[in-house]
Amino acid sequence: MKPSSSIPLLVPQLPDRQALSPYLDEIDRNRHYSNFGPLNQALEARLATLFAEHASHAVQVTTTSSATLGLELTLQAMALPVGSRIIVPALTFVATLTAILRAGHVPVIADIDPHNWLLTPEIAEATAAQTGANAVLAVAAFGQPQDTRRWSEFKRRTGIAVLIDAAGAFGSQWVEAADIPVIYSLHATKSLAAGEGGMVVSGDPAINATVRQLSNFGINLDVDAGLPVGHLSLAGSNAKLSEYHAAVAHASLDQWPAKAQALQRLYRDYRQALNNACGTNLQWQAGKSLAAPTIFCVRMEADARNRLEALCQQQQIATRRWYQPLLHQHAENVGPTIKTPVPVAESIAAGLIGLPFSLCMTSSDIQRVTHAATSAITQDINLTSSETLEKHHG
Repeated sequence: MKPSSSIPLLVPQLPDRQALSPYLDEIDRNRHYSNFGPLNQALEARLATLFAEHASHAVQVTTTSSATLGLELTLQAMALPVGSRIIVPALTFVATLTAILRAGHVPVIADIDPHNWLLTPEIAEATAAQTGANAVLAVAAFGQPQDTRRWSEFKRRTGIAVLIDAAGAFGSQWVEAADIPVIYSLHATKSLAAGEGGMVVSGDPAINATVRQLSNFGINLDVDAGLPVGHLSLAGSNAKLSEYHAAVAHASLDQWPAKAQALQRLYRDYRQALNNACGTNLQWQAGKSLAAPTIFCVRMEADARNRLEALCQQQQIATRRWYQPLLHQHAENVGPTIKTPVPVAESIAAGLIGLPFSLCMTSSDIQRVTHAATSAITQDINLTSSETLEKHHG
């Protein structure tokens, strides 16, 4: 018999209308709705202060309408030669790949570390030597932060430019090296949510000023730029964050400390329950404990993962194979890519599964997921027929 209720994969939790009310009132008073409005400026200043607490340098924050556009515009602001070869990990969301392509460059798909599941400076250096790549787009996969100081040393030593896609790593990923721009998402499913949006954070005022100009079509607004104000000086896009999204981001930031603590508790209890039940049959991403985890992903033996997917489908428990297909497995006509061998990424992906994770989960939900995982590992699975399994994987 199927459970009476389903367990969804993700349930976004954004501020309610009461929390938004003072910021919406401010929009009504200002009658300024986009184009770098007062709420947006205040948000950038507020975030810059927060990031500066974790850096020894001044920090610039520039909001964008999405993290994907933040990546594209940052790549453009870095003034790389057209067609640059940019190293990117095989295990990441497709937006990391499409941002490189849309910025006019060629992704070089590289392997990842077997323990933290990240592209590292060591892997990037070996890949660059093999392919002639001249930039790296590293990723804070599943929110696990990259070490910006190590990447800064890599950049100094090799002359290879670096930026970091930290879409889901707000609160865990800081910008401790001034010369490494980091891009974050404010999507509804992220720990700091505006519904939609992104931000570029760096210690380089020139990068952020260029991203801001590019986000406004490339129009010059600087009276000292040597070009009349209002003239187009760059080919940009319309990537500004609206005042309404800034309002949601302000309210989310108000609630962030309490939300982060609740996410930490849920993650800790959930992981402990699975470890108690499944022991060494599970592998977790190595690294720091996250400030505000939003994805719950674990690796197991490939056949067990497949059985767990089928069992969860039968029991109305949502799962996902995060970041699959791997980047090198997507259609050839997406764009030109350079593919290097990625045996570690392929091995990890074969057993990787994303399980439900949201603050709506109950202890009963955790027990249901844990029981399903235990059953899948021990092969104690009760499918209605072999055809069910075949259909699921067909």
